[in-house]
Amino acid sequence: MVMAGQRRPMGPGQAGFWRSRQGLLVLPPLIFYLLVYIYPLSRLWAWSFFDQHFTLEFYRELFDEPAYFKALTNTLEISFLAAALSLMLGYPMAYLMATTSPRARNVLMAFVLIPFWTSILVRTFAWIVILGKNGLVNHLLGRLGLIDEPAKLLFNMTSVQIGMVHVLLPFMVFPLYGVMSRIDPSLVRVARSLGASPRRAFLRVFLPLSLPGIGAGCVITFLLAVGFYVTPALLGGQGEITLVMLIDMMVNTLLNWGLAATLGIVLLVVVGIIFAVFSSLLGVERVTGK
Repeated sequence: MVMAGQRRPMGPGQAGFWRSRQGLLVLPPLIFYLLVYIYPLSRLWAWSFFDQHFTLEFYRELFDEPAYFKALTNTLEISFLAAALSLMLGYPMAYLMATTSPRARNVLMAFVLIPFWTSILVRTFAWIVILGKNGLVNHLLGRLGLIDEPAKLLFNMTSVQIGMVHVLLPFMVFPLYGVMSRIDPSLVRVARSLGASPRRAFLRVFLPLSLPGIGAGCVITFLLAVGFYVTPALLGGQGEITLVMLIDMMVNTLLNWGLAATLGIVLLVVVGIIFAVFSSLLGVERVTGK
């Protein structure tokens, strides 16, 4: 007899039935994953190695041309800098959101979310207006007497980093805030009560506990920065050509799908190696935020 509030035990047949039904639920996302990721990726591999027959010509052309290597180093440099700057700006913001009052937290959350809801293209054009020769920054610097002629703030690495950090900052703040909000504040108070200074308590207690958020935020911002096209294309100069911009040129202008696929495969492999090294140094659970 089953008492009230007790769950009726399932027999062997029922357990197998539920396991089979749950297995069926995995099929739609699995099919979707195969169609939108595995199949296109396999086509990229095929295009990079076959041009009517098996060939390594695309890879030979890739390694013989210094401009492609320059584009790869530009891509990695821009992505690393964007992730590092996002961390420098996002960590204090997330820390303040996690430790302040609920009312102030809501205000800070709004400051992060409102730009996040704005189109990337709109934000990029806004920086063109702000950083232009007759833009707001040059106007203020001229009025303050700090410059005699307009400074070149556009179409260089500085403008690219400003635009990309503006877009990527929420992707750094939210993983950090999600981890920091779960840290027990009494741990820091206990460290203070045992004689630790505020700085030492932060470095020895709070900062190590926030490492999962740092790992997750850095990985997300870096991977998003690697695939950026609009911001580097509009704010960057001739020296800030990225691999994504080259892929777009190969596909839409030169119609060289084989070389475009090769560039994509090389970028995927390099990013995968960097992610593997980063996860081995920091720990997979800290990179994934688990």
